[in-house]
Amino acid sequence: MTDTKTSQIASLEREAAKLRKINAALMSRVERSTDQQLNAFSLFETAIALDQQVRERTQQLKHVLQSLEKTNGRLLQAKQQAEAASSLKSSVLVSVTHDLLQPLNAARLTLSALTEMVTEPKGVILTEQIDRSLATLEDMLRTLLDISKLDAGVLKPEFGPVAIASLFEPLQHEFSPTAAKRNLALKIVPSSGVVRSDPLMLRRILQNLLANALRYTQRGTVMMGCRTRGDDICIEVHDTGPGISEAQREAIFVEFQRGEASAGDNAGIGLGLSIVRRFAGVLGHDVRLTSRPGKGSVFSVTVPRTTDPVAIPVREQASVDYRYGGMEGAKILLIENDLSSAEGLASLLEKWGCDVAVTISKTEALERIRALDGIPDAIIADLHLDNGETGIEAVDVICDAIKTNVPAIIVTADYSARAASDVSAFGHELLKKPIKPAEMRSLLSFLLASEQPSARL
Repeated sequence: MTDTKTSQIASLEREAAKLRKINAALMSRVERSTDQQLNAFSLFETAIALDQQVRERTQQLKHVLQSLEKTNGRLLQAKQQAEAASSLKSSVLVSVTHDLLQPLNAARLTLSALTEMVTEPKGVILTEQIDRSLATLEDMLRTLLDISKLDAGVLKPEFGPVAIASLFEPLQHEFSPTAAKRNLALKIVPSSGVVRSDPLMLRRILQNLLANALRYTQRGTVMMGCRTRGDDICIEVHDTGPGISEAQREAIFVEFQRGEASAGDNAGIGLGLSIVRRFAGVLGHDVRLTSRPGKGSVFSVTVPRTTDPVAIPVREQASVDYRYGGMEGAKILLIENDLSSAEGLASLLEKWGCDVAVTISKTEALERIRALDGIPDAIIADLHLDNGETGIEAVDVICDAIKTNVPAIIVTADYSARAASDVSAFGHELLKKPIKPAEMRSLLSFLLASEQPSARL
């Protein structure tokens, strides 16, 4: 009996142990299942949170993009306004410069006529002072015009082979009178070198360097010449002026900065060397300065050499140096819509012995010719006349009406390449305002002597 009970107890204990194991296993499964559910719920909550963050970040990004678009729009508008302002500034400056050259031209011509009438020493001194002031004003206006073209981006270099002699010879003629007035020796050493550059820009650089050297040199010599440096030619301008201190050597190339001038110097306004650097930068030429205070300075521009053939250069107004011929009795038809300029030029021509008929348009010019029943020996016409007329058109119409080709000089304050090209295309001579009387006289003398009116076919 006891053994049976013992056996039953042992069996129950085994069943209880088995049940405990089963229960433990079940509990473990339940716990694992609960953990998994909790993890899944946690992941679900995390996903929801991330989705919300993505939505928020997307919305923020949209706001940022919209803000950037607005900013870009404002920047584009500001850029367009700045470009428009720059274009307007350049356009206004070109227009104002052109308009200012007209009265300046009239003043120079009137002064030239007056100079030939003045004989008293004091009067001569006064006219020379006025002439120097007008020359300074002319140089300033031309420089401002160059700056406006550079700022507007319309002045582009046209590279080609340039014979240095074609630059040196006109500059010798141009600056010799200035050097003589200042009792300075001007030496320009001839050169057979050929460089690759824009001839007009390079000439402007050398012109400004010479003008600067002559302006600040009180006594001694100004000399221009060339040195060969490898594949380049270095064009140097030496002077015996006061020299430039180390502290000033960078400042003098800035607009409206100038070197120290002695009392009585006809100092400039500080634009010449600025144009030198700006033109050199556009051309890619190196400009350098060496100086010894109290001894003088050397400005140089380095230009690449070339073996390309040089085209026959077009005669520039500065290179006109024909011998004066007799102009007494020459019939000159003047077409000029600016009355002050017309009066000044007519007075000058009459002083030279010419018979001048002054008109303001092609129609009036034709009427004068028919009334006088005569063919002019030469025509001088302004390029831009009233009502959209041009001097080129006026000359062509007149020559067609009288069936005769008459030599013509077109004068203008328009310094654009197009103006020069248009005049050249019709085979006329071009003089830019303010007109230099000596250039007008020599050119007119040449035309009257060598290009007499001929029948138009």
